[in-house]
Parts: sequence; structure tokens; C-alpha cells
Amino acid sequence: MAEELDWDPIRSLARRVLRDGEPLMLTIEVRGLLARTAREVGFSQAEATAALASDTSALELLQECSRRISEGSSRMVNALHRMYQHKREGDLDSARQEMRDVLAAEVVPHYRAVAQGQLNLLDDAP
Repeated sequence: MAEELDWDPIRSLARRVLRDGEPLMLTIEVRGLLARTAREVGFSQAEATAALASDTSALELLQECSRRISEGSSRMVNALHRMYQHKREGDLDSARQEMRDVLAAEVVPHYRAVAQGQLNLLDDAP
């Protein structure tokens, strides 16, 4: 069974640190949150561990995790919207291409899985 994603805590941390200027305090909880989120957005364990070795690298990791979540979400929502438009018009080839384009650009496993699932459904369509 797939791991349940909860990105609200990382979004909240990113908002406080990146937007509001709160210092990033690398507590045990924050390290755990960053390590878990890094894995969820496509970083290897080694990359996450290395990034958590310094405050500067941890801040960069937070920025990149936040960016991947935000951009991946926007990419997915926009592609799904276009895919459904093509599907309603009966243009399954263009609908499939929307999901292929997401797969070509996306690094976040969750968004990749959504795109692949949609592509599979389109491939099974009559």
C-alpha cells in the first residue's frame, strides 16, 4: 500500500521560513520532516542526509522540496485539465500526450504515479 502523503507540515515550515523569514531550526522533528519530504519528492536517502549536514544545505533542501511540490502540483493540475478537455473532444492521442509530457518532466514520485495511472486508463479506453 502506498504511503499516505501529508505535505501540510512542510508547506507550513516553508511558508514560515522562506516567506516570513523565520530562521530554520534543525530540531529532530524538522530534520525528520525534511528527510521524509525529501524522499517523497524524489531525493535519494544519501542526498537528503548530505543536505541535512549543514544549515545552509538544509535551507536549500527546504526550498527545493517546496518548489517540487508546488511546481509538480501545478503541472499535474494543468495537464489533467487539458487531458480531460482532449478526452471530451475524443482526442485520446492528445490526452495521452499530456500525461507523457508530465512523465517526461516530473521528478516527484506521487505526481509521476498519478500521470502513469491516467495514462494507463487512457490506454485501456476504447
